[in-house]
Amino acid sequence: MVTKNYLSIDIGGTNIKYGILNIRGEMLQHDHIKTSKSDLPAFMTMINKLIATVADNLAGIAISAPGKVDPQSGCIYGGGALPFLDGVNFKEQLQTKYNCPVAVENDGKAAALAELWLGTLHNINTGAVLVLGTGIGGGIIVDGQLLRGAHWQAGEVSYMILSPYADKVSQIAGYHGSAVAMIERCAHKLQLSNQQDGLAVFEAVKAHDERIMPIFNEYCDAIATIILNLQTVIDVQRIAIGGGISAQPLLIQGIQNAYLSINERIPLIAEQLEPVEIMATHFHNNSNLYGALYNLLLQNKVLKK
Repeated sequence: MVTKNYLSIDIGGTNIKYGILNIRGEMLQHDHIKTSKSDLPAFMTMINKLIATVADNLAGIAISAPGKVDPQSGCIYGGGALPFLDGVNFKEQLQTKYNCPVAVENDGKAAALAELWLGTLHNINTGAVLVLGTGIGGGIIVDGQLLRGAHWQAGEVSYMILSPYADKVSQIAGYHGSAVAMIERCAHKLQLSNQQDGLAVFEAVKAHDERIMPIFNEYCDAIATIILNLQTVIDVQRIAIGGGISAQPLLIQGIQNAYLSINERIPLIAEQLEPVEIMATHFHNNSNLYGALYNLLLQNKVLKK
């Protein structure tokens, strides 16, 4: 008897990552393709071609997507960086076509589910994941459960404002906390030919290059401020930092130092609030693949919460 496995798809603005996983959350194979951004028909053609390569042996299809997601209906609202996904219902479109269960979850929430299931938030009662990329994705765990919110938008940290006088998009948290923008600013200062060369940027951070340290430190301050604000609202025990950049230990150390610095500057905070643990996610840039699968397994009662 052939064992059926699960296809997990993580839809991003630049790439679509996908992997074959078994029921235990073990990744058997994974790859990525460039995201088709032209229009919805071209995008769906690409998705169906991807699924068709493994469609004969699927136990289910799990999808992580940008935008607000109604996990029960599978409908996406907004679509984030891919606005043509607004109103798309992958569950409705794919479930009958491929004769297997389909589940859809928001990308930030999928990351939190992955860490809750098998990662750094396992057995953590109250915590959160911050996914640092073009903006800031987020997922919040309260009482060991994913918090979706009244409108499925809990954890949309990008839209947090860090100043009471904010009146521009450039003043929201997603702008200050954009890992992509930080890398590009540093690369420009370093006069790198590749403005997305994160490895070269972190080599310069390691060397304490004075050209970029103010940019890096300001970035860490912004993320630490967001963490403190989350802490005051939900009393988190642990914050896990995700996204590709989270694989850089210097980033995690920088955020930890910035968090401690806030507590030192404002002793009242240190006196009144218990410190929060800050660490990298276990799955780094692949969290969404694992979390999308966990969402599918929970929805179809293959696993219990």
